Amino acid sequence: MAKLQSIVVTPEATVRDEPADFVVLPLYDGELGIAPGHTPLIGRLGFGEMRIVRDGVTTRIYLDGGFAQVADNVVSVMTSRAIPAENLDSAVAEQQLAAARGRRADTPETMALRDRAEQQARAQLRVARHAGR
Repeated sequence: MAKLQSIVVTPEATVRDEPADFVVLPLYDGELGIAPGHTPLIGRLGFGEMRIVRDGVTTRIYLDGGFAQVADNVVSVMTSRAIPAENLDSAVAEQQLAAARGRRADTPETMALRDRAEQQARAQLRVARHAGR
C-alpha cells in the first residue's frame, strides 16, 4: 500500500519528516483528511491539531497557522510554530486563555490581537486534552 510522506517545517527547523498512512490537517475553515493518492492542493492552515497516523499510532501536533501543500503523496506543512502534543500542558494553555480574555480590546487592532490569542490558546488546550496532557 502506498504511503504519504509528512513534512512539517517551521522557520527554525524541520519538526517532522516521516512516512504516514493518513494525515489530518487543521485548515482555516475545518479539518481535512489526506490519504495516499489525494488530489493535489494548497490550503491555509488554522490554529489546531495535525494528526499523523502511522501503523495505527496517532501523533498529534499543534500548528499555529500557515500553509499546507499536498502533491505526489507528500504532505508539506509550513507553519510559524509546531508543538508536539506531549510538550503541551493544559494548565498552561488555560492560563494563556485567561490572559488572552483579560487583554484590552478597545480598538479594532487590539480586538484582533485578543481574538487571535484566544484562538491560539483554545487550540492548544484542545490538543493538550486530546493527548491527555
